[in-house]
Amino acid sequence: MLFKGTHSLTKFIFRQRRFKIIIWLLGLILVTLAAASAYPEMYKGDETRQAYALTMENPAMIAMLGVGYDLEDYLSSVGTLFAHEMLLFTIIAVAIMNILLVGRSTRADEEDGRIEMIRALSVGRLAYTSASMIVVVITNLLLALLTGLGLGLLGIEGFDFESSLLYGSILGVSGLLFGSITAVFAQLTETSRGTTMSSFAILIGAYLIRAIGDVSNEMLSYVSPLGWLSRTGVFADNNWGLFLLTLIVAIVILLLSFYLNAIRDLGVGFIAARKGKRHANPFLQTTFGLTLRLGRTNIVTWAIGMFAMSLSFGAVLGDLEAYFIEIEFMQAFIEEESGYTMTEQFITLLMAIMSLISVIPAVMTVLKLKGEENKFRTENYYSRAVSRTNVLGNHYFLAILVCVLMQSLVALGLWSVGQSMMDDALSFGTTFASAFVYLPAMWVVISLATLLVGSLPKLTSFVWLYVVYCFIVVYLSGILDFPEWLNNLSVFEHVPQIPAEDMNFMVMIVLGIVAIVVTVIGFMAYNRRDIAG
Repeated sequence: MLFKGTHSLTKFIFRQRRFKIIIWLLGLILVTLAAASAYPEMYKGDETRQAYALTMENPAMIAMLGVGYDLEDYLSSVGTLFAHEMLLFTIIAVAIMNILLVGRSTRADEEDGRIEMIRALSVGRLAYTSASMIVVVITNLLLALLTGLGLGLLGIEGFDFESSLLYGSILGVSGLLFGSITAVFAQLTETSRGTTMSSFAILIGAYLIRAIGDVSNEMLSYVSPLGWLSRTGVFADNNWGLFLLTLIVAIVILLLSFYLNAIRDLGVGFIAARKGKRHANPFLQTTFGLTLRLGRTNIVTWAIGMFAMSLSFGAVLGDLEAYFIEIEFMQAFIEEESGYTMTEQFITLLMAIMSLISVIPAVMTVLKLKGEENKFRTENYYSRAVSRTNVLGNHYFLAILVCVLMQSLVALGLWSVGQSMMDDALSFGTTFASAFVYLPAMWVVISLATLLVGSLPKLTSFVWLYVVYCFIVVYLSGILDFPEWLNNLSVFEHVPQIPAEDMNFMVMIVLGIVAIVVTVIGFMAYNRRDIAG
């Protein structure tokens, strides 16, 4: 009786989420297959593979991408190069997909009152949770099978079917693991925001623990699921044991979520929300004060995560320059930019990736208004003498501040640790300039979110597709060999890469103007459209 109605609810949830699931699966699978197809052309000879192997042995790359393979493995199969460079970040993308899917299908639906309505029907107590997790299992199973079979059917040397299926299985089981973790937090916390933020905190923590462990203490890496999943030796040793370990852990955590759901009351969590003050202070009574208070947990969580990530990368930058100097082969193989160290060149890639991560909480700040509208809470604003421009403007202004805060923390973490870890440390001005130069591009993304909230509120999820696309261009454009016009669609592609390039103020001005124009259009549309409720 606990699971009565699961079959019907599974079809119902699939119908609700089908569009997002299809987009996620297509994006993950197509990018994976496209990247795999490009590797044989990029690494044809032993010399290029040897250079790759030496590059990936330096601490900074290990912290970013995980431990690599032996030189013999790189020389014998191009699949090992592909797995080392792609696996970890793809796992993170799959984890994000599952966190959002489970968070929306469990605690968010409960918070919105949907589960209460369904439970009023003749359905079991655990039917909705079980239906949600069945959707998650099927989604990850499709990802694993389609990715594995697709890689095997490419016919690339070294991409045998066993290794390809293991690669796909790693993605699927990692998604199930983080989906199960999110299901547990859906029982522990009382809000959807708490569920997703707690799950993202676990993901960020897992990445940081793995990065620190991979560089300094291998045993520490095994505390993180990302640590043991990156050691499966796919396309080389094919260690299925670590895959089975992850599957067992995911099942145990999933069973725990079912148990917790069975013993708790609807609408509450095991971790009670902290009681608020009886009377609001004057700042909280302002529109901006309330906007800041609603987004405070999200901003603080991301700020801690971004600062911790910058500290971890700063800790290994000291070894990067010495690593390249000591290897004569690398000095001959890599064409250095005149006047700039290898560390400064590495910073350009790192800053691009970190800025893309930093823009996520800023976009969430703007989209928070859309979430409040969906729950009919904006009526509380507009029942008072508050204009739409005021409300949207405060969300937009806070998002701008979030961008500045995140980039400041990234630069501060890299610079402060680099001072003690590097003989020739990056200057304060150079470090902060390399971070702040991305602000106009980040503001363009925020303006796109504002435009969608103002004119096409049902399509706000498309801003996340654009963020993912920008990441693909930054990280994989060289591998996928995109045409120039396709790369130019990403605003991050136009940002001068300081310190390896000179500042281009004209580009900064143009990006700023684009952000302003798009924002104004978004505000005008928001003032004219109907508000839900």
